[in-house]
Amino acid sequence: MGRKKKPIWAVVAADSRAPRDGKFIEDLGRYYPLEEPARVELKDERVKYWLKVGAQPTDTVRSLLRQQGVLLGLHLERKGAEPEAVTEAVSAHQQHRQDKLKGSVKATVSELRQQALDAEEKEAVKQETALLEKRKKAAAAAAEAKARKKEAAEEAEAESKTEAEVEDAPSEASS
Repeated sequence: MGRKKKPIWAVVAADSRAPRDGKFIEDLGRYYPLEEPARVELKDERVKYWLKVGAQPTDTVRSLLRQQGVLLGLHLERKGAEPEAVTEAVSAHQQHRQDKLKGSVKATVSELRQQALDAEEKEAVKQETALLEKRKKAAAAAAEAKARKKEAAEEAEAESKTEAEVEDAPSEASS
């Protein structure tokens, strides 16, 4: 099923004598292998029914059923486990599988592009804050230098006044 370069596989119950793409008894679900992560949609109860009546899954379908926890549920049912225990075990298996897949999922092109844009934006904000800090420091240094210059000018003026007073004052030693 699907189209060129985009396969979709049908999971069906078929007579072993039927051709591969020929007549089938019942459609049990779909497998989308190119999605990240690969998606499987199954009618679990119907799959279990067919397995109970003797259907033999292909290797690929057996792998899909194992990944989805269908074979685990069927095994526990055959062992006589309670339905709540079976449901709990299957959901725990599926949760473990999802957690495992989250770490191995490849990022799509749009996600990579978005990550790059976010990184650029963070870098721009970082540079902008650094520039503002430099400007603040430069302004503070300029204000401090201006204050020092003013103090130096006031001191020089005060010194010149004291020198002028000393020169203007009549000297007692010469009289």
